[in-house]
Amino acid sequence: MIGAMPDFPIIDSHVHLWDPSLHEIPWLHGNDRLNHAFGLPEYDAATAGLTVEAMVYLEIDIAAPYKLIEAQHVSRLADGDPRLQGIVASAPLEYGAQAREFLKALVATDPARIKGIRRLIQGEADLRFCVADRFVEGVRLLPEFGLSFDICIRHPQLPAAIELVGRCPETSFILDHIGKPGVKDGMLDPWRAQIDELASLPNVTCKVSGVTTEAGSERWTIDDIAPYVHHVLAAFGEDRVVYGGDWPVVLLGASYRRWVETLDALTTHLSPEAKRKLWAGNAKRFYRLGD
Repeated sequence: MIGAMPDFPIIDSHVHLWDPSLHEIPWLHGNDRLNHAFGLPEYDAATAGLTVEAMVYLEIDIAAPYKLIEAQHVSRLADGDPRLQGIVASAPLEYGAQAREFLKALVATDPARIKGIRRLIQGEADLRFCVADRFVEGVRLLPEFGLSFDICIRHPQLPAAIELVGRCPETSFILDHIGKPGVKDGMLDPWRAQIDELASLPNVTCKVSGVTTEAGSERWTIDDIAPYVHHVLAAFGEDRVVYGGDWPVVLLGASYRRWVETLDALTTHLSPEAKRKLWAGNAKRFYRLGD
């Protein structure tokens, strides 16, 4: 039944915060729903009634000259809000070994809270962009800095993502938004088999987030998204699935509360321990929060 909320503190592994009046964010141009400030006060209003004990900030595809500024800005926000415990920043990993100097400068901005890198792949026309030799070389640098990699792709890019994970066995990966399957069109295959193949690799976790956005509008039903959520839960198992709110992008498909209530309803079959892992424990371990 829709309406329930987790009755214990959760960790939101996927939070965006932005102010277009301060920074250039090209993809927001023309997006009336999202092209304004979404800060911590707006997040608190959206999550009213839910105890969020920690958050992980995810880079926002900010214009390239602002990449380091973004990390510095979020670090200052975190100084004022102890819930903001992790930062996943952007870095030009496609430059291979030359990305090392950028990573050094990035980590130096906040060594305790910068936990990972996300170099967006979803917008690349070349479906094999992320397995170019220099990109792979850049991803292989991340363990040297104690960083993980967030994979943000669309489902046609899954085969290359599987190859990337296999070629970087020392790097810890997390798949954002369950690989952005074709929920709107009810496309389950070949996504299901590809998810199974990805889950067979031990160095990758799955973030259960962004699912309602892929449904295309707010007219989706719980039955529309249930097969996708249930499949990743079964494929990755209770120790490698992580809740993410995807605020405020979630608003393109649902309110924050509706997404939480939907996921809660879809996980009633899980044990209390498994639920706590999904909603908090696995995110704390994967992103090394509190370390």
